[in-house]
Amino acid sequence: MEIGNDEIYSKVLRAGRRTYFFDVRETKASDYYLTITESKKFTNEDGTFFYKKHKIYLYKEDFSEFKENLTEIMDYIITNRGEEVISEKHQKNYQSDEKKIID
Repeated sequence: MEIGNDEIYSKVLRAGRRTYFFDVRETKASDYYLTITESKKFTNEDGTFFYKKHKIYLYKEDFSEFKENLTEIMDYIITNRGEEVISEKHQKNYQSDEKKIID
């Protein structure tokens, strides 16, 4: 991967239509910070595609609390819903509990 002038280190996570970029960058004062970018691919009606990007800038002074909160919220999700992905978009035969009761 080619790294730009202010990028020091990068990791990429591809996840379906989404790609996550974790980039270490350098401030003008020569300190490091992290950018996390979500890039999601969309397709136009004519078959062409485009990407929407969302970016978070995370500075060292926030690392500890950010990591604690992220870990806590991910643990909460896994504890309460498990690791299995349950989504209509991911499973075509998925039925919510509401549909199962009605049928």
